[in-house]
Amino acid sequence: MAARQTPSRRPHSPADPAFKRATKFQPKPGRRGVAPRLVRWVLLLLSGVIIIDALFGDRGLLDTMRAQREYAALEAHVARVKAENVRLRAEARRLKEDPLAIETIARDELGLVYPGETLFIIRDAAPPPLR
Repeated sequence: MAARQTPSRRPHSPADPAFKRATKFQPKPGRRGVAPRLVRWVLLLLSGVIIIDALFGDRGLLDTMRAQREYAALEAHVARVKAENVRLRAEARRLKEDPLAIETIARDELGLVYPGETLFIIRDAAPPPLR
């Protein structure tokens, strides 16, 4: 039984007309046209522009990071203001309901005294802590 040879798909001989047709439009080895080099430079330039825009453009990475820092600072500020608001509401409620709180403020801040009491003012002394 003889081994059957399969015909090659690519022509190997330069004398074969199929070889000439197959290699007619292929560039010579080692030589590149201007078009691939130009396409490579255009793609490189385009990718550079996209990267720069992603970093520095509107809504870019740096702008987003700055906005996140501002958001965190504003969140902290809102938390401080809410805490002070709670404190001031408690103080306002205490001043409305507790006569001793009003008396303490009148004595400490305004220097008021009851009739018959003697007020001594001592200079160069630290003021007493507020209650």
